[in-house]
Amino acid sequence: MALIVLTSASGSPGVTTSTLGLALSWPRPSLLVEADPTGGSGILAGYFHGDVAHIGGLIDLALAHREGTLAEAIGRATMAIPDSVVQLLPGIRSHSQSASLIPLWEPLSAALRALERNGQDVIVDAGRLGLAGCPEPLIYGADLTLLVTRSTLPALSGARSWAETLRGEFERTGASSSLGVLLVGDGEPYGAREVSKVLQIPVTASLALDEDGAAVFSRGANPPRRFESSQLLRELRAAASAIQFVVNANRASLGVTPDVWSQT
Repeated sequence: MALIVLTSASGSPGVTTSTLGLALSWPRPSLLVEADPTGGSGILAGYFHGDVAHIGGLIDLALAHREGTLAEAIGRATMAIPDSVVQLLPGIRSHSQSASLIPLWEPLSAALRALERNGQDVIVDAGRLGLAGCPEPLIYGADLTLLVTRSTLPALSGARSWAETLRGEFERTGASSSLGVLLVGDGEPYGAREVSKVLQIPVTASLALDEDGAAVFSRGANPPRRFESSQLLRELRAAASAIQFVVNANRASLGVTPDVWSQT
């Protein structure tokens, strides 16, 4: 099992849209975790059009952790995304609940890794860095953490200082290869090589700026014509492959045999 975390420095570069799109394009069963401390499920409100009640989720796991039943509660707190092999763990309803999650993040990280026996990979939407209740144990304990950013100058300016902070923490723990960039809008105007140079983090994958295609994930819009063969879906699949390559390489360097991860 791999634990993949997406996060951003500022603005709205498309973390939730990218995370959902990646999960739905994933080659194996996955668990999508909404760990954004801002509150309010973007997936339930957008992809599900608000038609699914926001019941349970992370707040139930916070209560289960206090009772010593965290591992058993994860399955009960998730819901299936129809026509997929993705399970969704909804986030908190309000930012006011974020403080309740702070004691949860560390044990949840360990519990998510233990899902390997179910053959699930875990993809986490960690929201924006620096917010109260930010899931730092997930961010710094992931097999791969991706800083999501657009390629514009304002976006890169906002991401630069956080990129330095992330680099420093990952280097301190000897896990610098577990940090990458997910670039949204490669070449609009700056390309992956330029972005990597500015942030001093390798660009693991890029996604096209496709408003109509992205709306399928962000708002549950009807898929546009030829959606299955669109550049966005091709790049989501390519991103999944690139992530697998990086994680496999990291595990190989540590002498870890990726039993479940290698079954593609």
